[in-house]
Amino acid sequence: MPRKKVTEVSGNGGIKRKRAGGKKKEREFSSDDEFDDYEEQENTKKPGKPATKSGLQPVTVADDIKEKIKLDLPKVKGQLLIFGATNWDLIGRKEVPKAQVAFRNLGQNLWGPHRYGSLSDVQVSSVVSGPCAAHSLLITTEGKLWSWGRNEKGQLGHGDTKRLEAPKLIEPLADEVVVAAACGRNHTLALTEGGTAYSFGENKLGQLGQGNQTDAVLSPALIQYNGQPLVKVACGAEFSMVVDCKGNLYSFGCPEYGQLGHNSDGKFIARAQRIEFDCETIARRVAIFIEKSKDGQVTPVPNVVVRDVACGGNHTLILDSQKRVFSWGFGGYGRLGHTEQKDEMVPRLVKLFDFPGRGASQIYTGYQCSFAVNEMGGLFFWGVTNTSRESTMYPKAVQDLCGWKVRSLACGKSSIVIAADDSTISWGPSPTFGELGYGDNKAKSSTTAQEVKTLDGVYTEQVVMGYAHCLVIVRQDTPQEQEKLKKLPEYNPRTL
Repeated sequence: MPRKKVTEVSGNGGIKRKRAGGKKKEREFSSDDEFDDYEEQENTKKPGKPATKSGLQPVTVADDIKEKIKLDLPKVKGQLLIFGATNWDLIGRKEVPKAQVAFRNLGQNLWGPHRYGSLSDVQVSSVVSGPCAAHSLLITTEGKLWSWGRNEKGQLGHGDTKRLEAPKLIEPLADEVVVAAACGRNHTLALTEGGTAYSFGENKLGQLGQGNQTDAVLSPALIQYNGQPLVKVACGAEFSMVVDCKGNLYSFGCPEYGQLGHNSDGKFIARAQRIEFDCETIARRVAIFIEKSKDGQVTPVPNVVVRDVACGGNHTLILDSQKRVFSWGFGGYGRLGHTEQKDEMVPRLVKLFDFPGRGASQIYTGYQCSFAVNEMGGLFFWGVTNTSRESTMYPKAVQDLCGWKVRSLACGKSSIVIAADDSTISWGPSPTFGELGYGDNKAKSSTTAQEVKTLDGVYTEQVVMGYAHCLVIVRQDTPQEQEKLKKLPEYNPRTL
């Protein structure tokens, strides 16, 4: 039966279209051509216009009470492997945009793990991408940040918009020790050992936190923030989150689904009945955390000290010092885990992990889903990876991984890769582009968790996924491990 449409008149006489029944649609614009059409329809504030928020000043703490910190690099060191889609301009799109047409045949799908030829002697301590990203970063054991991939908005930080096939050092940050970073759809955040954050890439919606909205910032610049040193950074599609050393959470960028956690979706009716969004252009503290009872009673949750944060395309998860999980933002497909599909405008407690001995120890997000590992080591999943299958509306144990000790997990648009015990495990629905790593002429997709046989005998320290590619850091400490890695094919991408 076709869906009925109802129209209701909003307060100022503008027509608001509502679909009766069915799910509210999230803007899917993995492809920027769709994004550009969307921009024309709902033009979000003129580029370059400074924030018009009255009286919102950058967070500032007097120097004498500001803590001095020195963040450590991750303890990992190893070699980087890549598999999946490497045609960076095509990922998530039907075709390559006109401006990039010269590159349309660059980069193939790698169906199994490859070593980057150019990185043979680079020791990697961390690798970074994101479920909406077609670009990637790596941090060396010396704390140097390298980037490569799609670069249409300068998200690689090299001062230009030239796409890069292989990792290259970000020169403007060469004097900094970078300890962590995050990738949004077209923007990047980098965190230094002293707790300062740089941002670069697209800034149409204020997602760089530099106090304005501009099309793009091509070189790293500091975010407008002068508070306690930062210890975590995370990026959603068009928004960003940072956490300070006291456990306060701050957000900036696009508020469209409440994902900033400021109790608003930022919508307002502009001239000619156009809907626009009031973006946050500087880091603003997330002030309230709540729990909701079955009958909808809202109670504030005090003393939330944030320890970790993870962002999906349009939703956010945090883990606090009491091992509780909160989620908010776009509610479609159950990705928030509250048994309903409503958007949440402020962080809301996920009930399942709020019991003694059942708290969470790790959180992860995919594009439209969420994961947590509890204190006992059990892995839980909620949301959806395959939108044509049933959604999981609340956290459910992943039975396939019962008894495995999850060390690292990543989820892209729809594929999941996990490092657990001595194995690497992956699964995901078709279409895939090699990001499951099963190898040439092997299964292209899997509905159940499978061991990645191409990495047999290789110890994976960290797994990370972009939209449709996977990056892993593998240990190379013993001669046996080095031998194993030598047998893997080397990827030396063609360049123009």
